[in-house]
Amino acid sequence: MQWHGELQGGYLLRRYKRFLADVVLESGEEITVHCPNTGAMTGCAEPGSRVWLSRSANLKRKYSMTWELLETEAGATVCIHSALANGLVHEGLLAGRVADLAGYTQWQRERKLASGSRIDFYAPPTHGLPECYVEVKSVTLDCGKGLGAFPDAVSKRASKHIEELAELRQQGARVVLLFAVLHEGIQRVTAASHIDPGYARTLGEAVDAGLEVLAYKANISLEQMVLGASLPVCL
Repeated sequence: MQWHGELQGGYLLRRYKRFLADVVLESGEEITVHCPNTGAMTGCAEPGSRVWLSRSANLKRKYSMTWELLETEAGATVCIHSALANGLVHEGLLAGRVADLAGYTQWQRERKLASGSRIDFYAPPTHGLPECYVEVKSVTLDCGKGLGAFPDAVSKRASKHIEELAELRQQGARVVLLFAVLHEGIQRVTAASHIDPGYARTLGEAVDAGLEVLAYKANISLEQMVLGASLPVCL
């Protein structure tokens, strides 16, 4: 996944109103940028942090620049643009980088369910493999010592997605929750039971019923972001 043009560096002044952030560019100019992350961004929005921005070609946008990357105090690069996780995983699936899902060659995005909800990816039955549904969640919450967790705030929507996957499993489908780790300091992933115990409980029950949980780490640079190696999941 290539960035749209050369990223511009700066330093974070503050993030506010969920979708906005003030940044001072290397030139000294202070600007307001779009923050494409609705989560708590714990540990990823510290004032003074080094950040990188992309510029939109859409002249109608109120804020032309989007916050893409951040460098943590420990020196780890983080992609805070959570919506990019699905595109990253899609590229990885098509390129065969998700070894756990090898064998599936056709992937449909935003598969609509009978309930009206949508699951991020769907693959039809192929070569003796059952149909497969994959839901993607981005992980940036660093709990220390290389442990990452999801979610970073209470999320009823995330719990609902798990329940929908569990229902599909009961119908005979293969169901997968894939954590896309967008934080280079994270080496393993768990459910954030200290933040959302309901989600952790729902996830544990779904795993017992056959849900597969995978984690893959993004390799991030100022030129591109590529899905890399799998990481351990500790539930």
